[in-house]
Amino acid sequence: MTATPLARAALSLVAAVFALELGGCAELERQGQLFTTPIPPTRPRTDNRSTVQHKELVAQFGGEYEAAAAEHYLDAILAKLATVSETPGQPTYKVTILNTPVVNAFALPSGNLYVTRGLLALAGDASEAAAVMAHEIAHVSLRHSALRAEREREAAVISQAAAVIQNRQKGDEVRSSQRLSVASFSRQQELDADAAGVRVVARAGLDPYGASRFLTALGRSTELRAALYGKKKSLDFDIMSTHPSTPDRITKAVAAAREIGAPGVGVTDRNGYLEAIKGVAFGDDPTEGYVRDRTFTHPRLRFTFTAPEGFLLENSSEAVFGVREADNEALRLDSVRLPADENLEAYVGSGWVDGLLPSSVRRMDINGLPAVVAVARAGEWNFRLAVIRSGEFLYRLIFAARALSDEADARFRESIRTFRRLAPDETHDVHPLRISVAVASPGDTIGTMAARMVVPNRPVEYFMLLNGLTAGDALIPGEHYKIVTE
Repeated sequence: MTATPLARAALSLVAAVFALELGGCAELERQGQLFTTPIPPTRPRTDNRSTVQHKELVAQFGGEYEAAAAEHYLDAILAKLATVSETPGQPTYKVTILNTPVVNAFALPSGNLYVTRGLLALAGDASEAAAVMAHEIAHVSLRHSALRAEREREAAVISQAAAVIQNRQKGDEVRSSQRLSVASFSRQQELDADAAGVRVVARAGLDPYGASRFLTALGRSTELRAALYGKKKSLDFDIMSTHPSTPDRITKAVAAAREIGAPGVGVTDRNGYLEAIKGVAFGDDPTEGYVRDRTFTHPRLRFTFTAPEGFLLENSSEAVFGVREADNEALRLDSVRLPADENLEAYVGSGWVDGLLPSSVRRMDINGLPAVVAVARAGEWNFRLAVIRSGEFLYRLIFAARALSDEADARFRESIRTFRRLAPDETHDVHPLRISVAVASPGDTIGTMAARMVVPNRPVEYFMLLNGLTAGDALIPGEHYKIVTE
């Protein structure tokens, strides 16, 4: 991991806490694990999934996740989609499930199709999963990647020519225009892939409205994460985005489905889908660190830490981020390797942070571990720092607060004292969260079902999100619903 100078990034620490943005296709939702160790594929491969490209791609997304029932179910859907494809002769696609909670899917011309377990958790039925896979295959069939690369090359040539032939200001204007052109081109590709996917799903006998339902769930997932971690939602359409806004995609997906028929025209197979994904891991891979309430635990690196009261934590590939619900305090926990003989005080004063107050640097012991604490200031933010040595790692805790107060100092001191090494027996009993299926009984409500959920935050909202429900919806006795259990 790399350090972040505070003078340059007084607000970027806080911004990073909130950087949980919606992307699309190959990056639908950013999320990850701290200190991720890629898990190599363990199954013998006899198809295109034995290629170097496949192995490199799988390693980038947390390794391959073993879920035979889900994989077989998705492969069966792909077989149906292949029989009604708009491009006869396309490769026979096979599914690889990736071990990450990121909501993500993509397909390669080789016939490899990838979905994440995060996507499996979010999709509500077979038609929604089929819509995502059909969308990704459409990108390949329509040669979108190659066409986009060609458009980008053309834009680069035009921009370079403008810079040579015309003045600098005009060249900048041309480059800006070309970037907008490429972005618009990419957004249109997404809409084209949506429409093609809806048509193929319908011809396979599945519900063509699955695409709009999944896009709705994707938008709600982003809004929930924004609400949890304080990122301000913007209603403005970003014209530089490479994807259409989610509401726009939903509207167009619904219109494409209506050209085929009224709602109810196709199969959803909700119960079959839920049975197939039952037992799939949900959220963080616990061996790579996990959040429970305000506590972060990393079994492999054998440490645990509890954030102050009122904080919500998020585990990412860079660090653990946290934000206080009042939106006036934030934290970051990450690590660096440092030679055992290097002085902690010297490290803190080495330029790792700007705005450091030298008089605030002092050494202390935290649960038997050597540590240094200090204070830094940048703009309107005050930073409290703790650097803790444990083995070959330095663990760096940064607390950001708008106002310097005794209360904030007390929360900081209380929190850093919770950092400790785990005993060997504490690392053995690691239980991942998993998707379970519960059948609603008469009298069950969203509240009673949510009470059975084991999630870091807001079980009611997560139960509604995973099941496509809104506040006030009544549960149907005998119906199957996704819940998260340990």
